[in-house]
Amino acid sequence: MVSHVVILTFVMLMAGVFGGLINFYLLNQNNKDTVALARCLVVGVGASFLVPVVLDLMGSDIVVLSQTDSAKMLIYTGICLIAAIGSRMVVTNALDRSLVASEYAKTQVEELKQELKQLQDALTPLLETETEQEAALVVSETELDTLDVTSTAVLKSLSSGRHIYRALSGLSAETELDESDLQKSLAVLVGKGFAGKVNSGWGARWYVTEHGRKLAETIV
Repeated sequence: MVSHVVILTFVMLMAGVFGGLINFYLLNQNNKDTVALARCLVVGVGASFLVPVVLDLMGSDIVVLSQTDSAKMLIYTGICLIAAIGSRMVVTNALDRSLVASEYAKTQVEELKQELKQLQDALTPLLETETEQEAALVVSETELDTLDVTSTAVLKSLSSGRHIYRALSGLSAETELDESDLQKSLAVLVGKGFAGKVNSGWGARWYVTEHGRKLAETIV
């Protein structure tokens, strides 16, 4: 009887170790978890040693029969292996769900930051237009001289339209410039702080800043 208990203990130990190794090689596809192998082995062996308890609760006599029947011993070994492999649910659930939740939360935060940045950029021209400034912006003739004729025409178009945010196609039709030259002029205006650009759900839009609006008012 003692020898049979030793054999059963050896069977459960080997099945737990082998099942733990199977779980490790099947589930540890990333290398983020440095203790995955040890956890798989411990949980696999633990699940294997619970098999006799579960079989006894179920009223099975396979443990006793395996003492004289090698076929029953083989079946018992298979049950222990199945239990060890099935323990992967315990191994992976807590950690994997935490990792997935962490990555998802990180992605959501980054997306929210981008949306808030876009919203802030979109509201800036509205706030500048509707908010009274304490000191009037001073516009010098030198600033106007730094703009070429095309950029000046684009600035005038930006400030005189009924829309705050202007599309490239609308500006192109209004200024009679092709989109390539128009984009170059817009880049000059944005670089000098006379215009701004936002990316919205409708695509790229350009607007005139308060400084650019004051400058446009001086254009005859």
